[in-house]
Amino acid sequence: MIQLSVQHPSPRIGNPRSIRAATHRRKARKARARYVGLHRTFAVLTVVMMLLMGYVVLTSSLTGLSYAVAKERAYREALQEDTIRLDDRIAALRSDERLSQLAARLGMTEPQRFAVIRIETPRVARASSPFPVLSSLAGFFVPAVARQQ
Repeated sequence: MIQLSVQHPSPRIGNPRSIRAATHRRKARKARARYVGLHRTFAVLTVVMMLLMGYVVLTSSLTGLSYAVAKERAYREALQEDTIRLDDRIAALRSDERLSQLAARLGMTEPQRFAVIRIETPRVARASSPFPVLSSLAGFFVPAVARQQ
């Protein structure tokens, strides 16, 4: 028995565009897969560098603040020294001996009679607000520190 071989015609490709697109997608995926390790390494290095730079920025900020504190301390000490020196000078200028020497040089004497003068306190005019509600609402917008003063 001889069997007749029947050749079936090759099946026709249904949509050659989808096959071309699948091939293109496969090639693109393989090309991207070559660089996955490089991309991951770059991402890890980027994160590490960001953390390192953040640490450096915070450290430099802290160092700058400590220098500012030291500068202000030195300035405060200089002001305290100036204040002490000026207080001593004021005390010397107000001393009774110095004032009596100046009075004697100017020919001043003790008064023979004293006069008491009464000064009337000045009257302060108060302006009333045409819209008292608005001025009371303005108190809500004033900072708490300003209200305590």
